[in-house]
Amino acid sequence: MKIKAIRGYQVDLPLKEASYKWSGGKSVEVFDSTIVEVETESGLLGHGEVCPLGPFYLAAYAGGVRAGLKELGPHLIGLDATRLGPLNDVMDRALKGHPYVKSGIDIACWDILGKASGQSTCELLGGRFGNEFVLYRAISQQPADAMAQNVLDYRNQGYRRFQLKVGGDPLEDIQRIRAVSEVLQPGDRLIADANTGWLMHDAARVVRAVRDIDVYIEQPCLSFEECLSIRRRTDHPFVMDECIDSTAAILKAASQDGADVVNIKISKFGGLTKAKLARDICASLGIAMTIEDSWGGDITTAAIACLAHSTPTDLLFTSTDFNSYGTVSTAEGAPQRDNGKMSASTDAGLGITPRMDVLGTPEVEIH
Repeated sequence: MKIKAIRGYQVDLPLKEASYKWSGGKSVEVFDSTIVEVETESGLLGHGEVCPLGPFYLAAYAGGVRAGLKELGPHLIGLDATRLGPLNDVMDRALKGHPYVKSGIDIACWDILGKASGQSTCELLGGRFGNEFVLYRAISQQPADAMAQNVLDYRNQGYRRFQLKVGGDPLEDIQRIRAVSEVLQPGDRLIADANTGWLMHDAARVVRAVRDIDVYIEQPCLSFEECLSIRRRTDHPFVMDECIDSTAAILKAASQDGADVVNIKISKFGGLTKAKLARDICASLGIAMTIEDSWGGDITTAAIACLAHSTPTDLLFTSTDFNSYGTVSTAEGAPQRDNGKMSASTDAGLGITPRMDVLGTPEVEIH
């Protein structure tokens, strides 16, 4: 299964809602996604996707994915796409850091491994638990009453877990949390996600003001140490996200009681191979997880579904369905939301077939 060619396709992913807003005034209207295609000498094709949440969220940007493919791709021609360990070793030696660049290639090779073995990638990642898994809905930052109405609307679509985008003015964020908490019903879960947006003194004010509300606090401040300080001032369950970018970060959080839940974003770890390792470490430590990515469409959603569905149910806090947020479908066969839940494909590989009329001509092609 030697790699013959690597291609990168640029696709715009407009949102059904006008924009997606979060802390610090950050906002995106159209996401810039890269679909990665890996072709083997036998003609087998695998696909992955990388879609950073704009250039101002993590140390990643859309143009960097395609530039990185041009740099990294020539080192991978002739390697066996199904030998994920050696492949990742070569990628790490050829390009220091930049895990998001490697993610699409790694996902595509898991797709190939599944097709070559006739198995779902979900089964290769450990095997599915149950028939489905639960999803959350991210609620874009707006005035409190508008966010509460959004929660009601999405609750009618079957969602029971809601991630509020806060991290702005603390008084407004307190209002947002309170307004949404008032429309929740038994069994719902509420996450206040600051996306690193608060300084410590503001985060302290918020957690104190909402101490009577059943809400998870997610990544209130920029650094692990700042978040840990807030964690020690509150008895709210705590989620770590942006600072969880390696297995070392997970072990640090575990050793210092830094989180009840951690978010594993596939591209932040460099693909399914390392995200699976992170998932398995969390499972061994009894740490609950949200399995997701920064953003994406059908192919990212398929990869997330494979990893989430192969995660022990009691440790899967939630996951996401990014392909329901956008107006453009990039692949047939991608998992679809059903009453707030989702299932990974049972077909070989990721179970998707790219829509080449949407992908168009590759922006990157390496032989």
